[in-house]
Amino acid sequence: MTKDRNVLGGELEPCGNDPLTGFYRDNCCRTGPEDLGNHTVCAIVSREFLAHQLRSGNDLVTPRPEIGFPGLRPGDTWCVCADRWREAHEAGVAPPVVLAATHARALEAVDLEALRGHAADIPADPGSLM
Repeated sequence: MTKDRNVLGGELEPCGNDPLTGFYRDNCCRTGPEDLGNHTVCAIVSREFLAHQLRSGNDLVTPRPEIGFPGLRPGDTWCVCADRWREAHEAGVAPPVVLAATHARALEAVDLEALRGHAADIPADPGSLM
């Protein structure tokens, strides 16, 4: 079995666990054949990104406990769909990304240079993104 790789070619690192993220809810932006949305970009969501997603019909704020979704707040780390991140990038509201925690499959939809342009470490105070 091979290890999942990140966009930098290294071993995929965890994205976040509060809230518990990942298509498989395992703290990683791992993907597989069941993940039709390609939830592979580890984003530190911002208020602007969440508002953009809501306007686009992707409500990431409202909790949906029936599918294990807690609803997001600015500063949360979350494995977002690569296409959705690209759309936000094109609209000028892409959130920061953690490259080491972003799965290599994200490169099927997003250019590495675009991701690098938004690269960030998780801030000590994620609430500062509000």
